[in-house]
Amino acid sequence: MFKPSLTLIALAVSAPSLANDAPKDMERIIVSGSRVIESIDEVPASITVISRKQIEDHLKVNPELQSLLAQMVPGLAPDTGSSSNTGQSLRGRAPLVMIDGVPQSTPLRNGSLGVKTIDPSALARIEVIKGATSVYGNGASGGIINYITKQATAHDTHQGQVSLSSRFSAVKLEESTGARISGAINGKVENFDYLVTASYEENGVQRDAEGDILGLQYGLSDAETQNYFTKLGYDFDQEKRLQFSYNYFSSQQKTDLADVPGDINEGVKTYAIHVPEALQKRGKPQGPDGNENITLKYTDSNIFANSEMTLDVYTQDIENVFFFSPNLANPDEGYEGGQSIIRSEKRGARATFNTNVDFDGVEATFIYGIDALKDTTSQPLVDGRVWVPEMEMDSLAGFLQTKWVINDDIIVKAGVRRESIDLSVDDYETLKLCRSETQCSVPLQVKGDTIDYDATTYNIAIKYNWSDSFSPFFNYSQGSDIADIGRLLRAATVDDIGLIQTEASIIDNYEVGFSSLFDQVRLEVAAYRSTSELGTTNSFNEATGVYEPVRAPQEIWGYEGLVDYRISKTLNVVATYSYVEGKNTEADVYLGSRQISPPKATANVNWKPSDTLSLTVSYLYVGDRKRFSPNADGDYIGDQGPISSYNIVNISGQYQFADNWNAFMGVENLFNSDYYPARAQSYTYGGYNIKGLGTTATLGVTYSF
Repeated sequence: MFKPSLTLIALAVSAPSLANDAPKDMERIIVSGSRVIESIDEVPASITVISRKQIEDHLKVNPELQSLLAQMVPGLAPDTGSSSNTGQSLRGRAPLVMIDGVPQSTPLRNGSLGVKTIDPSALARIEVIKGATSVYGNGASGGIINYITKQATAHDTHQGQVSLSSRFSAVKLEESTGARISGAINGKVENFDYLVTASYEENGVQRDAEGDILGLQYGLSDAETQNYFTKLGYDFDQEKRLQFSYNYFSSQQKTDLADVPGDINEGVKTYAIHVPEALQKRGKPQGPDGNENITLKYTDSNIFANSEMTLDVYTQDIENVFFFSPNLANPDEGYEGGQSIIRSEKRGARATFNTNVDFDGVEATFIYGIDALKDTTSQPLVDGRVWVPEMEMDSLAGFLQTKWVINDDIIVKAGVRRESIDLSVDDYETLKLCRSETQCSVPLQVKGDTIDYDATTYNIAIKYNWSDSFSPFFNYSQGSDIADIGRLLRAATVDDIGLIQTEASIIDNYEVGFSSLFDQVRLEVAAYRSTSELGTTNSFNEATGVYEPVRAPQEIWGYEGLVDYRISKTLNVVATYSYVEGKNTEADVYLGSRQISPPKATANVNWKPSDTLSLTVSYLYVGDRKRFSPNADGDYIGDQGPISSYNIVNISGQYQFADNWNAFMGVENLFNSDYYPARAQSYTYGGYNIKGLGTTATLGVTYSF
């Protein structure tokens, strides 16, 4: 294993495996995507596990989880270079983001900010389970991204760490220097253990390859981010444990800049400049405004014969503030624009049981339980107007998942989940919104109602660990998704919520793949196909200027591959490739980039010449995707802009100069490539045409005690 390396994007590529970055340790890697701990070689599906060391490597260069995930997870769309993960789909569909199994996404009104909910310094690992899954219910049509937080590791003592770093533009230093401090301490005294982490960061301005400040829409320039996480545990005995955890996260852009708008159709970038206060970006600072999670968990590893029980209750309060937009204008009422907030309150409880039974030559595991969730979500505007009315969802689900290990080498999984959802919305009126004097939506009075959803989803999979050199698997899984109801409600074209096409979508996901392990080489290959009778895409209505949902059948397909070649004890090379494509099968047209990302390849070389020094060089390639034609005016619309390929090279290194001290450095975009990220090329919506980060350096030091 190589020592922590410090590339911004390299780390992400340093081991973007479908499973793990150490082939000889694969059998010791565990995942909890199925809600219980299990060996990864008993999971018949594509999984990426990002280890704590890899997270720490990346953190020392860039604290953005979005860039870490984009580079390490084949099948996940490229990094957007911003605080928003809109357009960053997983295998063409939306993933459900969780912290220790507690949902962070807001699927009732998906603002695509779920990835940025906790600081990486609080994480032990990240598990990404790909493909639709019913294990956690609504919102996991593309799979799940589960942030697993740290546990106390010190025994009868206390341990801690403090890290200081600075990040700055190497193209133009002026105003670009930022600072970050993070710390952690943990310990255990008799039966009580604790963990506390804290981080605070202030960014300078971020500059592109030409030295200009990046545009502000979902921007990270002048962002102030803070995270406080604590976990307290008490072991009643070796079998019973009570655990409390709390997470506070805030990340807001507080700046005196304003955008100089460009036009992606004209090839003109959006960038930011200093302006007088009257011209600065209006409204509240954009970003998560003090989001909180509280979880109380009780476990009994021997509740009855061969059975383990986990009970947890959780609460979550989210307030994500969006940028001021002139598209939310209504001149008739004196509004020149508006700024929206997604508010979401979740209150949930779960009971999970795990029973193991040994038959003659067969080890059987039964995972079963009940999930209950109350989710209240809305999207008002800061000025008091209601864009998306309050939606109250009550969900109750029961599930059974089984695993059968036959003769130690054949693994069969099968399961079912039954979910009942009631969604209530009161009477409301859609907003009149104007993009111009002649392009306005028409307000509509909509009668509220309670809509009932009942969905039963199934899964079955098999894996045959025939030998180290060939372990094939097949996986069929279903997921249920009631889609982005808030987007449907705010663009309602009928006067009764019962007439809006809000039916739940059932996603059928098929996957086949294999892994091969030889003396120095590991191969992993997977191909997949997913279908749904109802999708969630958008069509631009030129008369009203509103993007309206189109719920048409979809088919998405793709493949991924990885080669991990350990040349020597000190030198390792990892390369990946992923491809995804999809269509609206009713109209036989390709899906836009909100769902479908361009091909992506990564490669990195890790060199560890000594115990105290390590170096990493990484390469990212994002390919072309040009599936659409311009309109009669020669412009592309929506998310259909053509994507041209680009390449990024990064370098990083770390040196341990004393027992408790490490110094590190990293350089992103080493050759100062001048490019637009994939989303910036394809999104024609105003403000997204922002170039990628130019050469940016990080320097820092870590002290452990």
